[in-house]
Amino acid sequence: MQIGPLFIDASAIDAVLRLVTAMAAGMALGLNRDLSDKPTGMRTLGLVALGAALVALAGLQVDGMASDPDATSRVIQGVIQGVLTGIGFLGAGVVLRDRSAGRIRGLTTAALVWVTAAVGIACALASWELIALGVVLALFLLVVLHPLEKKLERHAARDQP
Repeated sequence: MQIGPLFIDASAIDAVLRLVTAMAAGMALGLNRDLSDKPTGMRTLGLVALGAALVALAGLQVDGMASDPDATSRVIQGVIQGVLTGIGFLGAGVVLRDRSAGRIRGLTTAALVWVTAAVGIACALASWELIALGVVLALFLLVVLHPLEKKLERHAARDQP
């Protein structure tokens, strides 16, 4: 495709689609955190998904990998392992101990940071059905099950002696 003086080939358009999808999926998940007044939100989780997708795409585009599926598999495995380990540290930053209430806060947000990175990797791999399923299920857990969880917690607290 010719856009002015620029020539964009199909692989560049495909990469843009994957990256934009990763960013949009991360932002959709982050919107829930913003609406819940949590420390990470749309921009943070959009960046997490975009970064994970960029790293995974870079691993897919190493010269000579396309002709050797075993080499491609090893590169992707290393990228995924490195990304998810690093994301664990980012997620740990949102976990706080509330001494006055005697509880730990931020675990759901930390878990969502990790899930968002996985969605970003799925975007880089163009696993469109997995992306949709992952985002829908994560939002289901965050939005639909949250009131049920609170109700069960209240019920359990009433049963305490």
